[in-house]
Amino acid sequence: MDNPDWTLTRSFLAVCETGSLSAAARRLGQSQPTLGRHIAEMEAQLGLTLFTRRPRGLAPTAEANALLPHARAMQDAAAKLTLAAAGRDESLSGTVRITASRIVANYLLPPMLMDLRRAEPLIQIELVPSDESDNLLFGEADIALRMYRPTQPDLITAHLCDLQVGLYAAHHYLARSPAITPENLMTHAFVGFDKSDLMLRMMRGLGVEAKREDFSIRCDDQIVYWNLVRAGLGIGGMQCVIADADPSVTRVAPFVTLPLLPIWITSASALRHSARIRRVFDALSISFRALKQSGRLDP
Repeated sequence: MDNPDWTLTRSFLAVCETGSLSAAARRLGQSQPTLGRHIAEMEAQLGLTLFTRRPRGLAPTAEANALLPHARAMQDAAAKLTLAAAGRDESLSGTVRITASRIVANYLLPPMLMDLRRAEPLIQIELVPSDESDNLLFGEADIALRMYRPTQPDLITAHLCDLQVGLYAAHHYLARSPAITPENLMTHAFVGFDKSDLMLRMMRGLGVEAKREDFSIRCDDQIVYWNLVRAGLGIGGMQCVIADADPSVTRVAPFVTLPLLPIWITSASALRHSARIRRVFDALSISFRALKQSGRLDP
């Protein structure tokens, strides 16, 4: 392979990292046959077998693993080239891709984006609700709203605010249950998480040792989790700025202090010099800080 083809290398990397043609195709937004052709062409050019079949996908061969560091270096160089070019765009038009947690994307961002669209109608927004950490350096998003401080190099970040979190229950749950007190709190039903141990760690921090099985209903999807609480299946935690505006629930157990949830905004540093990305970055920063100034969030 005298002149490495980035298209083939990108497909090779995606298959290595996802373990199957179908998963790689979803990641890259291409068809499975296209990915298969890319791998076959790369194998033919190199004269190597890069993958072996297994019951649930493809496994990289020793030859493929030897190529991985060089392929990743090529990926990094391609990403930096793309970011550098995008960073010189001074137009207040075009697309900005934002990723945020499902809760933030569903409840907090829509009115903020409405204000932005009124002010900048030529900027198009792609909103990706995801609880995964998309890679800003590889162009998976232009701006990310995180609930932790990003530590990846070559990013710019800003702490916007801290969201207060409380315990809530549906009115009809409270109507059929005894009053909640510090003594009987743990006898009440709680909606828990499934694979995530976040709630168990939170309760441990409060001095309560709980097991996954202590929660009779569990779900990791944040939107579904909140709707289970709203349906009266048990007590659950939620950001106060969201839950206090919901007429179907009321805050309970105010004697329990839950950790604040930080909101960080981040973007690849090269993209910070793109006019449209800078405009969206600044608009979101102002919107979240306005929530804090209004008293709806903890300082």
